[in-house]
Amino acid sequence: MEAKLKWVDGLMFAGAADSKHWVVMDTDASVGGHDGAARPLELILLGLGGCTGMDVVAILRKMRVAVERFELVLNAERADNHPKVFTRVRMQYRLWGPELDPAKVQKAVDLSRTTYCSVSAMLSRAFPIEIEIAVNPQDGD
Repeated sequence: MEAKLKWVDGLMFAGAADSKHWVVMDTDASVGGHDGAARPLELILLGLGGCTGMDVVAILRKMRVAVERFELVLNAERADNHPKVFTRVRMQYRLWGPELDPAKVQKAVDLSRTTYCSVSAMLSRAFPIEIEIAVNPQDGD
C-alpha cells in the first residue's frame, strides 16, 4: 500500500492511498490549522471502528442474522505528554434487531478482533482495546 499526501495550506493536508479516495486532515486554528477537517488521530480511531464494523456486519450477514441498526462507540484515552498517543480504547458495539442472538453477535465481534480486522490487530499491539457488546439496548444505555 502506498499513500500520497499534499499540503494544502496552513497545516491542512489531503491524502490518498491505493483506493484513490482523498481524505482531508487538519488541526486546530490555535496551532496553525484551519479547523477544517478531521485530525489524523481521529482518523485512526475512525479506521479502527470502520474496520471492525465492516467485519461484524459481513460476518452476521454470512450467518444470516438480520441487523436493523448498528452503532459503534469508541472512546480513546491519551497520554498526558507528547507524543499524546492512545493508551487505551474502549469500543461498544450496539446492535438492534428483533431476532439478534447475543452469542452470534459475540462470535462475529470475536472473529473480527482475532482474525479479520487488520487495524485492530495492529493497534492492539500498542495499547489495550476493551470490548463491550449491547444487543437491543435502550437508546439511553
